[in-house]
Amino acid sequence: MQLIKKIFTSPRIIYFFTPILIIIFLFTNLPSNAVEISSIEFIGEATLPKGLIFKKTELGGLSGITYDAKNNLYYAISDDRGQKAAARFYTLKIDLSKGSLQKGGVIPVSVTTLLNENGQTLRPGESDTEGIALTNKATVLISSEGDAERLINPFIKEFLLSSGKEITTLPIPNKFLPDKSSQQGIRNNLAFESLTITPNEKHLFTATENALIQDGVVAKPKIGTPCRILQYNLLTNQPEKEFLYQTEPVTPFLNLTGKFASGLPDLLALDNQGHFLSLERSFTGLGFAIFLFQVSLEGADNIYNIDSLLAVDFRNIKPIQKKLLLDLRNLDVQLDNIEGLTLGPKLSDGQQSLILVSDNNFNSLQRTQILAFKIKIETPLIRLLRRLLPTLNR
Repeated sequence: MQLIKKIFTSPRIIYFFTPILIIIFLFTNLPSNAVEISSIEFIGEATLPKGLIFKKTELGGLSGITYDAKNNLYYAISDDRGQKAAARFYTLKIDLSKGSLQKGGVIPVSVTTLLNENGQTLRPGESDTEGIALTNKATVLISSEGDAERLINPFIKEFLLSSGKEITTLPIPNKFLPDKSSQQGIRNNLAFESLTITPNEKHLFTATENALIQDGVVAKPKIGTPCRILQYNLLTNQPEKEFLYQTEPVTPFLNLTGKFASGLPDLLALDNQGHFLSLERSFTGLGFAIFLFQVSLEGADNIYNIDSLLAVDFRNIKPIQKKLLLDLRNLDVQLDNIEGLTLGPKLSDGQQSLILVSDNNFNSLQRTQILAFKIKIETPLIRLLRRLLPTLNR
C-alpha cells in the first residue's frame, strides 16, 4: 500500500498524466469534425474546345460545379440566360486516375435541361443560374441571380437529376429582393453565385457576390465589398442565419481598359461546423486575380435581423474569419474566369482532390478551364498530435 501511495505522489506520475490530461481537455473542447487544409498542390489543367457544341447546345458559361461521389461524375451549371439554349446543367467526367489532370481529361457525358414545376423549359431571361449543389436525394439545388434591372428575383430551387424538373423552391428573405426604387436588394449580376451543402445535408449556404444596395458599395479598385452569406436549414427549407463576408481589396495591374470587377463567386462547405473554402475572383484589366481562402463562421455575428448594414455601425459586426490558402496568380497557368469549385474523389495516395472551373462567358477570347489540386485536410486531433509529436511532420 505504501508503495502505491509513493508511486502516485511521485513527480514521475505527474509528468506522465499531465500531457494526457491536456490532450483530453483540448480535444474535448474542439469540434470533432472541424477540418483545416494544411497543404495544397496544383496537379493539372484541362480546357474544353472553344465553341464546343454538345447535344445541340453550346457548352460554356460553367459557373458552378458539384461532385457525385457515388457515380464519379460532376454536374456543372451553365449561366446561359436562355440565349444559346434553355437553362441547363452538364454532366462531366474528369479523369484523375493517374493522380493528376491531363489535357483531354474532361469529357462531357450529358446535358439536362431545367424544367419548371409544370414541366416547361425556363423562359429566356427568366433565370441566371450560377450555383449548383448535389443532395443525397438524387436532386440538385440550383441558385439564380435573377435580374435586378428587370425586377426578376433571385431563386434557389431543387431539381430532379433524372429529368431536370423543379420540385422545391426555397424562400428568399425580403432584404435580398430588388424593388422599383432601387434602394434595396441585390445588384444586377452580383447576387447568388455560390451554393454549397454541408456534408450532413442539414444546411445550405449561398452568398451575394457583392454588397446588397442597402449594405454598401460594390467592389472597386483597392476597395472590397461587404457580402452576405445566407444559411438555410434544409430540414425546414427556411433561411435562418446571415453572416458578413468582406472581400479583399484588389489592386488593378496595367488596367488599360478601365474595366474592373471583383467579388465572391463560390463557397464550398468542408464540414458541419461552419468551415469553408471560398473563391474570390477579380478582373483587373490584365487578366484575372483568383484567391482561395479558408473560411470559418466561428465567432461571426448573425446579421439576419439587420436589414441594412449602412443603417448600423457595422464596424462593430464580427465578420467571418478568412485565411489565404492560395493566390492562383502564383501558378504557372494563364488564369481564366474561375467561378466554381468542388471537392472531387480521393486520389491514389489517399489525399483529397479539388476541382475549379471557369465561366468562359461564351466569349471566343476566353476558355472553359478546369484546374485540379491535391489538398491535405486535417482534423483537430491530427493537428493536435502533429504539434505535440513533431516526428509526424517528417
